[in-house]
Amino acid sequence: MTATVPQRDLTDGVSRAIELPPLTGAALDHRERQLPARTEPWRRLFKQRRFMHHNRLVALVLVANAMYAIAWALGDASVEGATYAVLVNFALTALVRQQRVVNLFFRVATAAPVTWPLRVRWSLGKVYHFGGLHVGGAIATSAWFFILTAMVFLEPTQGRWGQVARGLSLLILTLLLGMVATAIPRFRARFHDKFEMIHRFAGWTALGLFGMHSVVVAVSQQQGSGDSLARTFFTSPAVWVFLLVLCSVSSTWWDLRLVPVTYEKPSNHVVIARFAHRTTFAGSSTALSRDPLREWHHFANVHTAGQDGFRLTISRAGDWTGSLIDDLPERLWVKGIPTAGVGNIDALFSKVLWVATGSGIGPCLPHLLSGDTPAGLVWSTRDPLATYGGGLVQEILDVQPEATIWDTTAHGKPDLVKLAFAVQEQIQAEAVICISNKPTTWSVVEAFEERGIPAYGAIWDS
Repeated sequence: MTATVPQRDLTDGVSRAIELPPLTGAALDHRERQLPARTEPWRRLFKQRRFMHHNRLVALVLVANAMYAIAWALGDASVEGATYAVLVNFALTALVRQQRVVNLFFRVATAAPVTWPLRVRWSLGKVYHFGGLHVGGAIATSAWFFILTAMVFLEPTQGRWGQVARGLSLLILTLLLGMVATAIPRFRARFHDKFEMIHRFAGWTALGLFGMHSVVVAVSQQQGSGDSLARTFFTSPAVWVFLLVLCSVSSTWWDLRLVPVTYEKPSNHVVIARFAHRTTFAGSSTALSRDPLREWHHFANVHTAGQDGFRLTISRAGDWTGSLIDDLPERLWVKGIPTAGVGNIDALFSKVLWVATGSGIGPCLPHLLSGDTPAGLVWSTRDPLATYGGGLVQEILDVQPEATIWDTTAHGKPDLVKLAFAVQEQIQAEAVICISNKPTTWSVVEAFEERGIPAYGAIWDS
């Protein structure tokens, strides 16, 4: 048996009274318009995808490690120096993905007032590219651990504990290299579920082995130092880094709960799931699962005025979402805390244009409803009333009466880039935020950025 919320029949008088705002001339004629000229080649070079801030952060971490490696090699090239490099990169890799750290990144970046120069705010808006620090740290950790393992094997063994440390080092190195290899974008895109499973279980295993390795090394050092085991243990940097990372990783699971959920199902393509177990903030997301050890899916939180809790718009976009829409389970697993997403950067601008396709309206909705930042909306979707329900569409129209809602069933697919430019020019938006699939998001973001207009969208780095 499933729990459902009664919904309005789309054939009733109230739903029939809902009308989409008429498309303006600029929107209707958008295909014939010419896009603005792109900026100078040297300016737009760094607006291209391969030079995005995520990749710059990866390069920054690797360059910093290379500089340290040169200094280390020209110095004493000690095992201790390599160990410190492993620890710093290991801590960086884990901490930048911690939900509270992510929220802190966004809070600091979006604290800048809109009176600051646009170029500064433009860069601060790229805060969601922080995953580059994670990737760079993971690569550097693996490289340094390879060096450290080689050095340990070249040194004379220190009895039984030395042999144990060697074995643990090999196991950890194998796991690290396997995680890096399976994180290659092509593998991750083609086998995303396998990628997540490998990273989850290999990461937990590597963390457990690292804790054992830290203890073994501390015991080995204590035997030759004359200090007490407790002193050696609690003065070991590796032990403290392990405890820090363990708390960071496990904190996400401290709030693991199986919570009740109710649904509104406006169509066979979409459900609106409602939760009452906690409050959220605009622009945050919640992770859902039916099997917490296998897979998690993130959805944008939307607050309902006058009601406790929050709701999520879930569209049929794969096996997991399709199964949920068909089954409507009475309870779902949630974990962690509400976590900021790309949409939060709207606070940096005087006015933004939200560009969404299909269920991409979900992450836009909390920002549009809050009204904290003046905004416009371009939403391209098939038959919005029949697909998403009159209630949700009316809610959008209440706060965006002049929204450009492009019904692809009636008008065919638009040239979204040109349509977005037409509306952006009309409302004089300072920045554009696109929530869509990967090809569409990147085409919109690159088109605006290459013409000197700040643009943002997901980068699929998780």
